[in-house]
Amino acid sequence: MRRFSKFLLLVVALISTQTFAQSDTRQLEELMADYWSYTLQESPTLATRAGINDFNHLLPQVSPVDHARRLRTEEAFQERLTSIDRDSLNRDNQVNYDLLDWELARSIDGMRLNTLRIPFNTFSSFFSGALRASFGINMNTEEDYRDYIARIEEFPRYFNENIENMRQGMRDGFVLPKIIIDGVLPTIQAQVYDNPDDSSLADPIIDMSERLPETVRTQIINDTRSAIRTYAIPSFRQLATFLEEEYYLSATEGIAATDLKDGEEYYSHQIRVYTTRTDLTADDIHEIGLSEVARIRREMDALIEESGFEGGFEEFTEFLRTDPQFYAETAEELLQAASFVAKKIDYRMPEFFGRLPRTPYGVVPVPEEIAPNFTTAAYNYAVVGGTRGGAYWVNTYALDQRPLYELPALTAHEAVPGHHQQNAIASEIEGVPEFRKVLGYSAFGEGWGLYSEKLAIDMDIYENEYEHFGRLSYEMWRACRLVIDTGIHAKGWSRQQALDYLGDNTSLSQANVRAEVDRYISWPGQALAYKLGEMKILELRTRAEIELGDRFDIREFHDVVLGQGALPLDLLDRIVSQYIEEAI
Repeated sequence: MRRFSKFLLLVVALISTQTFAQSDTRQLEELMADYWSYTLQESPTLATRAGINDFNHLLPQVSPVDHARRLRTEEAFQERLTSIDRDSLNRDNQVNYDLLDWELARSIDGMRLNTLRIPFNTFSSFFSGALRASFGINMNTEEDYRDYIARIEEFPRYFNENIENMRQGMRDGFVLPKIIIDGVLPTIQAQVYDNPDDSSLADPIIDMSERLPETVRTQIINDTRSAIRTYAIPSFRQLATFLEEEYYLSATEGIAATDLKDGEEYYSHQIRVYTTRTDLTADDIHEIGLSEVARIRREMDALIEESGFEGGFEEFTEFLRTDPQFYAETAEELLQAASFVAKKIDYRMPEFFGRLPRTPYGVVPVPEEIAPNFTTAAYNYAVVGGTRGGAYWVNTYALDQRPLYELPALTAHEAVPGHHQQNAIASEIEGVPEFRKVLGYSAFGEGWGLYSEKLAIDMDIYENEYEHFGRLSYEMWRACRLVIDTGIHAKGWSRQQALDYLGDNTSLSQANVRAEVDRYISWPGQALAYKLGEMKILELRTRAEIELGDRFDIREFHDVVLGQGALPLDLLDRIVSQYIEEAI
């Protein structure tokens, strides 16, 4: 009888455990669904990117009232998450739990610091996001175009809310430096067109769907032009006037984030956000950067010597910066050269990846309105269900500053096997919660991009010593970022000190050097993501190669790294470690 009682108690305990586990799983699933619904409503442009058209007529709401509502909602989500027993979940749901926990914690910290008071930098901004909010949407019906027009009509409200946030920043002493406004203001002023057809917002009405009746097409064209003229152009004019006549007076002469009110906490937050690591201080990162700079410099000096060039590092970089053979004469020539490299890499991709994305990509110029103050290249994701693939943007402004020998490393980073491969695979993952398909972590994404530049060695993409030096220069560039970003924001470096350090240690053109340093000034912490992310991926690959030996498969390893979508680095470490344990 006692044995039966003990058995019965064991069965009851087991059933209770299973019931609680099922309950925790159900609670997590409900929470993730609620979080995704909330995310779509609060981030209409993200919804557009995800292929959900219910919010295509809206831009984000960023007023203090909206900010307070989001903070309350996300704190409530966080409470619900912590009430779930993580240990009772299966492995996949533990990953889901950890990612949602990271997203909420990062977002809540940012809202408590009110980072919306600085809503732009030299690389990305609320106004450029508004310009391209509907880029790539498949517009076939009159409703599609009416949503687009309604989104343009949102410009005054959206710009005003951002301006008011910046005014709060002025009152709080939380503002951008003057040098950044000097660089960004011309790109804003350039959007004040006399003719609305000159705006990129007019692009969708240039190639309108022939499915619509001519009378409807005519009305849509007229209404779109009217919306651009009435809502968009005045919004840019108002923003330009505000920056020039109000904001500039409060903008700082200093360039360090730590000089701002609560600046040290702000910079620490930025480090956590962009490196996804909590174990590194600014001093730690600075020392890692110095070590990497020294190592890469030794490799560069060795390559110069092997090339037979008569002269040292300074002479070689001057030769690369000034010899006409290294520069395209036309924008078309530069784009063709980039396209050739891209197709060369495409040919080798199946050798290094078991899974290739369905989404294609193209090589296109950086839009003219932002090119003068934009970096040398970038990747723009494809809208799910949209009319275009991913876009490898190549900056064709100032051709004498865009060396051809950098194109192999640049293409590997921005297109394949870099950002396009990583982003497209993430958007096509099946069997994961929807919120995970749109996650982005700079340390993961940019670390993968920099890793891809080195992977291109294995793919035999670099054809001569100049292209190899271009890759080393790009790696040096990212190592210098560790030194410069922490130097500026934590160690009192001047802008000129940063310019000299980047110029002296890389073959980057002077235009790129200036654009890069101003980017680091305006966007604290983001530049740290590249090298730290790459070093973690290389560490994981080395560990897998050593522990698996002959069983190591480069295609399988890459599929594991990318197969879960974007991950914080600690979680990536855990995923790869599990893969190694199971493969042994």
